[in-house]
Amino acid sequence: MKEVKKYLAGDYDVVVIGAGHAGVEAALSSSRMGLNTLIMTMSLDSIVALSCNPNIGGTGKGHLVREIDALGGEMALNIDKSFIQSRMLNTSKGPAVHSLRVQADKKKYHMEMKKVLEDEPNLTLRQGEIVDIFIDDTGVKGVATRTGAVYNCKAVVVATGTYLKGRVYIGEVNYESGPDGMFPSLQLSDALRDKGFYLRRMKTGTPARVHKDSIDYSKMEIQPGDDEIIPFSFLNVGKDLSREQVPCYLTYTTEKMHEIIRVNLHRSPMYAGEIEGIGPRYCPSIEDKIVRFSDKDKHQIFIEPEGLDTKEMYVQGASSTLPEETQLEMYREIIGLENVKFMRSAYAIEYDAIDATTLKRTLEHKEISNLFFAGQINGSSGYEEAAAQGLMAGINAVLNIRGEEPFILDRSEAYIGVLIDDLVTKETDEPYRMMTSRAEYRLTLRQDNADLRLTEKGYKIGLVSEERYLRTLEKKNAIESEINRLGKLQINPTKENNEIIKQLGSSILSNPVSLLDLIKRPELGYDIVGPLDLNRPELLREIRLQVETEIKYDGYIKKQMIQIEQFKKLENKRLDQNFDYDLVRGLSNEAKQKLNNIKPDSVGQASRISGVSPSDINVLLIYLEQRRREERIGSNG
Repeated sequence: MKEVKKYLAGDYDVVVIGAGHAGVEAALSSSRMGLNTLIMTMSLDSIVALSCNPNIGGTGKGHLVREIDALGGEMALNIDKSFIQSRMLNTSKGPAVHSLRVQADKKKYHMEMKKVLEDEPNLTLRQGEIVDIFIDDTGVKGVATRTGAVYNCKAVVVATGTYLKGRVYIGEVNYESGPDGMFPSLQLSDALRDKGFYLRRMKTGTPARVHKDSIDYSKMEIQPGDDEIIPFSFLNVGKDLSREQVPCYLTYTTEKMHEIIRVNLHRSPMYAGEIEGIGPRYCPSIEDKIVRFSDKDKHQIFIEPEGLDTKEMYVQGASSTLPEETQLEMYREIIGLENVKFMRSAYAIEYDAIDATTLKRTLEHKEISNLFFAGQINGSSGYEEAAAQGLMAGINAVLNIRGEEPFILDRSEAYIGVLIDDLVTKETDEPYRMMTSRAEYRLTLRQDNADLRLTEKGYKIGLVSEERYLRTLEKKNAIESEINRLGKLQINPTKENNEIIKQLGSSILSNPVSLLDLIKRPELGYDIVGPLDLNRPELLREIRLQVETEIKYDGYIKKQMIQIEQFKKLENKRLDQNFDYDLVRGLSNEAKQKLNNIKPDSVGQASRISGVSPSDINVLLIYLEQRRREERIGSNG
């Protein structure tokens, strides 16, 4: 191959490789914090492409979107512009697991984000393939494109998604490709390997897209959106986002479909051993479902629109790697899809990813200064997980360049903290998906209070305006003021009051109680007790819900705060990144090996490493205390 002549094309502070959900958040955060930023994408037509499911949010993921927004990110604002259906999930359960999930118009989501990138003053958007990253003993120096352009820079964020050595699998057919028929990135993988990076293969998949007019909706259960639209962005609270919503539909697989899959399993590259990577456990292909849950005679399938200006429908729950003709045969055994017409076949895509335990919690590489990684290259799955990492990588790239303290969220502060801590601490061989069950402190990490937790941090970083910050303080004060007022408002056991309470479905009073204590009753709530509170102030819905949540879960929240204090003690016991754990007598050999490999930055992080037992942590704590005493004695002469 003829060597490409290189030429200097520009100087930037930060270069972001990839314009998916991780890349755009990284580029926007660095440019909005004042640094000259270049974002390079394989195709301008694939910016924030929703290559898999056409939705944003969901259980656990919705929390991430709210946190991204509270810190000054763009994802929530963009989906508020482009959603076509909105639903709050898990409303029958406690507020800790309430999660907003919306259907996106894929094309509009892309176009709106592209406009934002194009309008950002400190940001340059370019189409091109990065094939090399220049690194010396001091860290990152620049990047080179396939066409020979060289861009000097002070930091690089690698956010390549599923493009690195991408290979698509459909039955016996496989070929090099990025998602959705885009070109893959082939040379950058080789460049990273040449620099000593260990790359592993991971896999994800997507179902077929089918023609809207070939579906029999009469056999399906309609899934409408919510009557009241709850915005994702806190900036849109109180605004009217109502619009005509497009329905989704629920249907089911059949035993005939399962039989077709079982007969053709040998033709699936997953089961034939052709695919090296492991897919996300919590988003299995339809083949996996049939094998793993062989006792079930049917599985849920959701039919979801991909936009207002297309007739493509997404068949949620039916991703597959079987041959095209088998896919069509089995899809036609799904109830309501008997005459379905394919527009795009289902496929799996295998791609290169790094070992994220080689990263700090800033997402900077431990050995190479100012080289950051974000998104699916770190072994995560999902748009929301990628966007959260991109935001944090972009912020920390700026702080690094400025020589300022890094920005790290711990597990008690945000789902983002849980996500990144898990990725860099816990070794995994499958794409990581955020779920509420991964967060130990989820009662205090609710989606509704993400702004109260994080907006001040975003303001101090420089991504949140003063106006927005002051608005958040006003909200916090309004919640506290209302809770105090309710605690002081006494409800006497008068005949009139007891009649109201009886009508509300609760037991009558024999002694005076505060309205706050009444709200604590399971059958009552803030809005329900309105007839007893005639002089209450006019409050936004989100404030009323927060007031009720804080009151009803007060005891649980206080217990969780005590747990968080204990957690913080271990987190605040810092560890030297260059420490040799072989020096600590009493540690198990496995613990020594894992600790030397991952190099945790705190005892808390060390305690979460697989293979490091509680007894190992006790040994480590004793060693640290002994060393502290020796150092104190030495300093006293």
